[in-house]
Amino acid sequence: MPAWLIWLIIAAVLAGAESLSLDFVLIMCAGGAGAGAISAALGAPVAVQVAVALVVAVGLLVFVRPIARRHLEGVGTHPTGAARLVGKNAVVLKTVDANGGLVRLDGAEWSARAFDETQVLPVGASVRVMEISGATAVVWDGP
Repeated sequence: MPAWLIWLIIAAVLAGAESLSLDFVLIMCAGGAGAGAISAALGAPVAVQVAVALVVAVGLLVFVRPIARRHLEGVGTHPTGAARLVGKNAVVLKTVDANGGLVRLDGAEWSARAFDETQVLPVGASVRVMEISGATAVVWDGP
């Protein structure tokens, strides 16, 4: 059996095992094995094949794996829907207190109530959205 085929089998086994672990370690080692297969196909001696496989695998682990993990972990971290409105400023359209009111938020009118039950926010006041509770913006005095 040719050496390049052995390297490809090793790469395929490592890539398949990666699908079970999802740590991006085995797939980087599979990349190293793939590089070993290329060097074997070019006629390099076994010692060079092993050295190429190790250097490429370590390089992938050190430089590519952190980037891949950052992209994987970053997925879904941006707030969407009403959650993206938390922290934005709004303008009071109808006096807001603990029982209710109305604000203009992100170009739309929202029912609102004061975050601090003792606050009464007058018309025209600039407020900050502290949370969204159902269809009600819970707001605090001041940006």
